[in-house]
Amino acid sequence: MRLRLRQRSSTGLGADDDLSRTDRVVRALLLLTALIPVLALLFLAAEMVNSAVPALVYAGGDLFTQQLFTFGNLYATAETVSHGIHAPLGAAYGALPFIVGTLLSSAIALAIAVPISVGAVLALVERVPRRFQPALSVFLELLAGIPSVAYGFWGILYFGPALAQHLYPALSRLGVVLPFMRGPVGAGEGLLTAAVILAVMIIPIIAATTRELVRTVPVLAKEGAVALGMTPYETARTVTLPFIRNGILAASVLGWARALGETMAVLMISGDLLNALPANIYSPFSTIAATIVDLLDSALTDPTGMAVHALAAIGLILLAITLATNLAGRVIIRRVTTGVLPVGRGI
Repeated sequence: MRLRLRQRSSTGLGADDDLSRTDRVVRALLLLTALIPVLALLFLAAEMVNSAVPALVYAGGDLFTQQLFTFGNLYATAETVSHGIHAPLGAAYGALPFIVGTLLSSAIALAIAVPISVGAVLALVERVPRRFQPALSVFLELLAGIPSVAYGFWGILYFGPALAQHLYPALSRLGVVLPFMRGPVGAGEGLLTAAVILAVMIIPIIAATTRELVRTVPVLAKEGAVALGMTPYETARTVTLPFIRNGILAASVLGWARALGETMAVLMISGDLLNALPANIYSPFSTIAATIVDLLDSALTDPTGMAVHALAAIGLILLAITLATNLAGRVIIRRVTTGVLPVGRGI
């Protein structure tokens, strides 16, 4: 009898050891998968910094304040030396127009997309009969699957010229109130057209998140507001939106990050203005991402390699702007929600 008990106890200990060993292996694998995104980001940032250092040293503060960005004369034997770094003759790496263009286009796109997204979701969830909601939601989600090249092609051939012909002249007449909207409207290329296209591209991101948040609003709270005599508009303003405002902010940050890094659509619609700030909201401009794609082929012909370093430098600026945007958004959300993400504190 004692022998049997000893055998059972020894067998149980062996099973426990195997189980604990399996737990340790699974825990190590989960830790590794959690570290992969962190390591990938650190590796990307380290490579960007390493490649951008020569251009950062060469340009110095002019990288953020100068408007002239040129690779210089790639075929001249003479070179320009700045801060001990050699570059082709006449090379200058001022990224101010690209930084301004990136921030302006994404900010205008966000200002357009957020009200449309929230309004569309409120109408879809609160007013449209439930049996029609899945079919209408499909069209909203399909916008996210359209390639950016298709958006750019549509914008440059049809949408932009239509806006320049029918809408922009009326907006230009409002320049008395908003001076930045005054001036020639062009043929449809430029800052406002690119911002509208970006808004269309980020609407699915914001709307999809907002739709799920609206569905989390307590039904009793909305029914109580209706019982008090509130209209649907007042119910949405005083109950639904306050409950999900922090989630909307989080969704907006995600949409803004997408707009900051969009490349092909902006490149096709922006007008590709490299060395000047946009004169008005209709003016051609360029962004960091679009400039990198546009000039990469020329940069690879630079025998000194400084052109590639310059593109890496402005790419590093874009990476910093995107990370700062996401971190700032998380900080704002945490301060508002006291640590609750992403849904707000309620009514």
